[in-house]
Amino acid sequence: MIALETRLKTLMLATLGGDARAYRLLLEELSHYLRIYFIRRLGNGRQADAEDLVQETLMAVHAKRETYDAERPFTAWLHAVAKYKLADHFRRNGKRIHVALDDADDLFAPDDAAAASAHMDVSKLLETVPPAQRGLIRRVRIEGQSIAEAAVASGMSQSAVKVSIHRALEAVSARLKGPKS
Repeated sequence: MIALETRLKTLMLATLGGDARAYRLLLEELSHYLRIYFIRRLGNGRQADAEDLVQETLMAVHAKRETYDAERPFTAWLHAVAKYKLADHFRRNGKRIHVALDDADDLFAPDDAAAASAHMDVSKLLETVPPAQRGLIRRVRIEGQSIAEAAVASGMSQSAVKVSIHRALEAVSARLKGPKS
């Protein structure tokens, strides 16, 4: 699984860098894996539909390749493209079949978008407090250091560290709650 993600992501990054050979290899590998993905969801008797979906997905990958964020798993991005193509297929054909579109089987890497989004949200909130307090919150609440360790690292007393963290978290909480009515 990890090897697949690494191989496909490497090919995609080379493709974005203009490597035509890597692009051809990427499309060949994607064709194989997407064919399996769609046949599993459509059934063995629907190879023609699966092949159409493979081609539509490859065209979408080509058209949207610049939207790929290299910081995230490639297979998660590909899975999103494929599941929307499958949903479009069912919508076009008037099917009301329940398909677990979030089920990536063993083919695709999990999408860490929620964790990344939460990390970005926490980072944005922490930017609203002074740097010293931000550092203490990171050490104690995020990295798991003890109050004593954070006190030594910051040159503050343990009581001052506790008070500083408490005040910073109160300020962040007040911002989240919004203005008092």
